[in-house]
Amino acid sequence: MMIVGPKKSVPMLVGGHASPHVLKTIARGERARLKRRDTSISASFNLSIFGKSGKKSVKKRDTVIPEPSYSIPLTLLGGAGLTHIAFSNDAIAAVLAILGGFLAFQASRVKFVFEDDALEVVVGEKQEETENKFVGGRNRWAYDSFVNWEFWWPGFPVLVYFKETQTKPEGQIHFFPLIFNGKQVYDVMVERCGPSQTSGPKSS
Repeated sequence: MMIVGPKKSVPMLVGGHASPHVLKTIARGERARLKRRDTSISASFNLSIFGKSGKKSVKKRDTVIPEPSYSIPLTLLGGAGLTHIAFSNDAIAAVLAILGGFLAFQASRVKFVFEDDALEVVVGEKQEETENKFVGGRNRWAYDSFVNWEFWWPGFPVLVYFKETQTKPEGQIHFFPLIFNGKQVYDVMVERCGPSQTSGPKSS
């Protein structure tokens, strides 16, 4: 039996069995088919992981904006009233009242914005950028520049402290009054900046 092609004939059987030439042709065709299939699978796998750009796709983390907290301002205002009534020390009462009022005003407008890769301090509902009055530059710092961060004090957080190397290589220290929900700030700091040295949680 013969298979007649457009250019030449190829013997299919030799003594009732497929000829070596036919077996080699079939083997080459099967290898080519398997290679095309593997290439297609690999391309689909790479596209699903790396995307069309060829870079590995990483899902961005949600932006977190902790709620404002008036615990510290109210404590200061309460202390001002108590100082005035119990001790008749109007000078200290006035200082506490002014500081409490100022922090209450700041709590209503200043926000910590935890973006996917950085922490930024913004002002107002429009989240306007702010400039650092002491060292200059935008109040935005990448998490990977953080050397350490702490809550003072963890039991009743009043200040959040962190040190970063983005502003200057030797490190820049920042302090902010915790006029935000302390637990929300703590949880997102742990998630994106890692455990602190003393405020926890303890790294395993």
